[in-house]
Amino acid sequence: MQHSSIYRMRVKKNIRMTPAGCADTVILLALEPVYGETLRPFKPGQFVRIGIPRLNEPAPGFFAIASCPEHPDSYEFFVKHAGPLSAYLCDINEGTELEVEGPLGKGFDLSPFKGADVYLVGVGTGIAPLRTVWQEIIHHREDFGKVSIYAGFLTEMHQLITEELEELSRHHIEVSIILEIGHDSWDGPIGYVQHALEADAPDSTHAVACLAGMSAMVDACTETLQNLGFDESRILLNH
Repeated sequence: MQHSSIYRMRVKKNIRMTPAGCADTVILLALEPVYGETLRPFKPGQFVRIGIPRLNEPAPGFFAIASCPEHPDSYEFFVKHAGPLSAYLCDINEGTELEVEGPLGKGFDLSPFKGADVYLVGVGTGIAPLRTVWQEIIHHREDFGKVSIYAGFLTEMHQLITEELEELSRHHIEVSIILEIGHDSWDGPIGYVQHALEADAPDSTHAVACLAGMSAMVDACTETLQNLGFDESRILLNH
C-alpha cells in the first residue's frame, strides 16, 4: 500500500477552462510544493485531500489528480465551481498556499491487464483521473492494444482539453466526445456515454474499462458493460 504525505503547496496556475459564457466554471488548478519537496509518484486515478491552512471552513475536500503520474513536480486538477471549497479554489490567486494530503485511493491499476484493450469512460471533471491513465498509457503504449476514450459533457461549452483529446490520435488512441445537449452543427453522438458504449458494442474478450464520474453514470456504464460481456473484475473504479 502506498502511504500518503502531507505537503504545503502553492498555486502555480489557475486557468479557466470553460468559456466566460458558460454557466459552469471549471478551472485547471496546478499546485507545486512550497519547500521544494519531491512529490511521490502516484498511481493513475489517485486523488488528494486539499484544505486551507489554519482554517476549518470551508471544509477540506477530495480532488482527483489530473497530471502525469511519473516523476511529478506539481499536481494538476480540474475544479468545478460547485461548493464552498471549490468556489474558493476557483477564485484563488497564484502563490496562495494550501495543505495537500496524498496520494490517496487505490487508483486504476492496469498492471494485470498488459496486452488488453482499454476503454476509458468519464463525464465532466471525471475526465481528470482518466487523463492520468492515458498519460501513463502513452509512456507504455506497446503494453496495450486498442485504447478508446468516451468523454461526456453537458454541452459544447462544457468540453475540457479539446485540443489535447484531438491530439491523442498520434498515440493511436481513439476519442469519442458525447454531448448531452447537441446543437445544429454538432455531428457527434448526443446523449449519455452509456448509450455511446452500447451503440459501439466494444469487444470484451480481452478488454478492461476504467470509469470515472457521477455515481449514476458509473452505475449505468457498469450495467452496459456487463451486458456487453465485461466481467466485473475488468470494470475498474479509482476509489
